Amino acid sequence: MTHAPGKYADFDGLREKAVALRRAGLSRRQIRDRLHVDNNDILNRLLEGEPPPAWTKRPNAKDDLREKARELRLQGWTYDQIQVELGCSKSSISLWVRDLPKPERKRTPEEASAVARRGWEATLRLRDEERQRTKEAAKQAVGTLSPRELFLLGVGLYWAEGAKDKPYDRRENVTFVNSDPSMIKVFQAWLDLLGVERTRLRYTVMIHETADVAAAERYWADLVGADRSAFYKTTLKKHNPKTVRKNVSDSYRGCLAIRVLRGADLYRRIEGSWYGIVESARSPIF
Repeated sequence: MTHAPGKYADFDGLREKAVALRRAGLSRRQIRDRLHVDNNDILNRLLEGEPPPAWTKRPNAKDDLREKARELRLQGWTYDQIQVELGCSKSSISLWVRDLPKPERKRTPEEASAVARRGWEATLRLRDEERQRTKEAAKQAVGTLSPRELFLLGVGLYWAEGAKDKPYDRRENVTFVNSDPSMIKVFQAWLDLLGVERTRLRYTVMIHETADVAAAERYWADLVGADRSAFYKTTLKKHNPKTVRKNVSDSYRGCLAIRVLRGADLYRRIEGSWYGIVESARSPIF
C-alpha cells in the first residue's frame, strides 16, 4: 500500500502505534492527540478492526425501552398499544421491532373496520357536542337586542347582502336577497323596526328550474306571512347540463328577494347610516 509523502508517510508504523494505544485502552481522541493525527479518515484507517474499549461506550437511555418494546411486540401488541404503554414514538418502535414477526390478526378486516368506525363516530359525536355547547353559549350571551343594536345590525346586513347604487346607475332601490331563512326573518324584523308597512313589500322567489318550485313558493310565503298576491313571478335558473347540481336536498328552496316599494328615502338612510358606522369603526372607544 502506498501513501502520500508527509506526516503519514510511515503509515504502517503509525498503525502499529495506534493499535497498541487502542489495546491499552485509549479513546480515539486520546490516540488522535497522542499521535497528532488530525485527519479523521486516516484515524479510521489506523484503527480499522480495533474495537473501542468498554469504558468509552456510553449507556443508551433507550435500551430499556427498546427491550420492553420488543417484549410487548412478541406478546402480540400493536404499535399503537406499545406507544401508549411506553410513551415513545411509532418511528422508534418500528426500528426496534422490525425484525420481529408481525402479530397475528385477532380481528378480520371487517371487524377492525367496524371498531375503527365506532371509535371515529364517538369522536365525531364528542366534537359535535362541544360545537353545540359553544354555539349555545354564544347564543345566550347575545340576550335581547336593543332597538339601536337591531338598527345597526340591519344596516350592516343590508350593506352586505342588499342591492346598492352605482355612481353610473342611480336607482336607490331597497332590495334584499338571501337563501337563509334566518337572514330573511332578521331583515323583516328590521323593516318592522323602521316602520315599513308590509303592504310596501314585494317578494320574488329565485330557484333552479329542476327544483320543486311550487313547494319553494309555499315555503317562502309561509315564512314571511305574505299572500301570494305580494309575490312577483318566480325567476327560474336554467339548467346547465355540463354542471352537476349539489343543492338537490329537500331543504333547497332557492333564494327570496324582498323589495321595498317607494324605498328611495329608506335607501339613502341605509347608505348614510352605513358610512356613519364606517367612520365610528375607524376610532372605536373600548
